[in-house]
Amino acid sequence: MHVDMSEVGGANVLAGAPNGKAALSKLLERIATEPAEPEPVFLDFRDVDVATASYLRESVVAFRNVVRGRDSLYYPILANLNNSVRDDLLEIALGRGDVFMTCVIAEDGIVVRSAIVGELEAKQQQTFDLVAEHGETDAGELMRKYGHREKTRHTTAWNNRLSSLASIGLIVEMRQGRLKRYRPLFEETV
Repeated sequence: MHVDMSEVGGANVLAGAPNGKAALSKLLERIATEPAEPEPVFLDFRDVDVATASYLRESVVAFRNVVRGRDSLYYPILANLNNSVRDDLLEIALGRGDVFMTCVIAEDGIVVRSAIVGELEAKQQQTFDLVAEHGETDAGELMRKYGHREKTRHTTAWNNRLSSLASIGLIVEMRQGRLKRYRPLFEETV
């Protein structure tokens, strides 16, 4: 799903908490029906010159939290951020100890680059990197391959890390009965 944020906000300057809350309502309307498979929701800022921290907090951050908090198959991703918008998003991320998935989408609709805005805790970063390296994995597999190196010999620790990354929308969780497998949103993320 692709959402033009300048259309949602009705302008190329998106500012203020009340406007952000109005945008949140519009965003939630667009995902009223849950998809059958995991699906990215690209919140595209291509035509946005400015998006203030208060607007971002009340719109896209709240949207991501609501969507991921309800265990949805939607994965919100902020796309085509200019430096100004990225700086305000980074301010939010660092202030909250949070991270957000971002990407650049080319004119042909292909994701050409993705990146995390914010900083993951070291163990989460390692787990994120391992999921990216393996392409698809689960907690048991990571524990078997890397538990000895980390002195983390319990699947629960890996499960918690993977679940945490999925809950903030950085990796995709796929359920196969009681088993949960995980894969990256994109093939390469910096």
